[in-house]
Amino acid sequence: MNISENIKKYRSELPENVKLVAISKTKPNEDLLEAYRAGQRIFGENKIQEMTDKWEQLPEDIEWHMVGHVQRNKVKYMAPFVSLIHAVDSLKLLKEINKRARQNERSIRCLLQIKIAEEDSKFGISAEEAREILDSEAYAKMEHVKIVGLMGMATFTEDMEQVKREFQHLKKIFDEFQKDYPDLQELSMGMSGDYQVAIECGSTMVRIGSSIFGARNYN
Repeated sequence: MNISENIKKYRSELPENVKLVAISKTKPNEDLLEAYRAGQRIFGENKIQEMTDKWEQLPEDIEWHMVGHVQRNKVKYMAPFVSLIHAVDSLKLLKEINKRARQNERSIRCLLQIKIAEEDSKFGISAEEAREILDSEAYAKMEHVKIVGLMGMATFTEDMEQVKREFQHLKKIFDEFQKDYPDLQELSMGMSGDYQVAIECGSTMVRIGSSIFGARNYN
């Protein structure tokens, strides 16, 4: 199957309430344009420089999502255009996003990354730390960022029962948070290998890359 067929397949398969984020990291602009022509508008990148280069060269109506770990000193490069930052894991980072968004006279939507995987390599914060950020006076004063949901990455394993437990755990946190913070509408969980389980568990946004574009080009 080619890229446009893959996009059409996912768009027909996914429930209406689930957004498809096409993870296009390491992929050339021609591949993104093929997905774009098939109707895809949300693209996710994990390196700010690469995303900025693509933003400058590709159609203006693309919605760019930053899905990777964010270094504070790089926020300024994506602040003029990024639509959603998936992996916010500290108040310091949120402050920097707010500052850079203010300089660009815009508001940037963010997700708090909750650590649900057992692997040490995964970033993220606990539910308690997320609550501290949402309840903080500092966040209450921020006029240029809006936390709109949560994000999580399951353990990289063949054991789908473990993955399901981790996603269910995140959905439980999300449901509890929604009672206190009704602005939280997005739950970003699920990738190429586990997106079906994630949707079963209540994901509203799946991040799919290799199943659309093929293996990554790590040169």
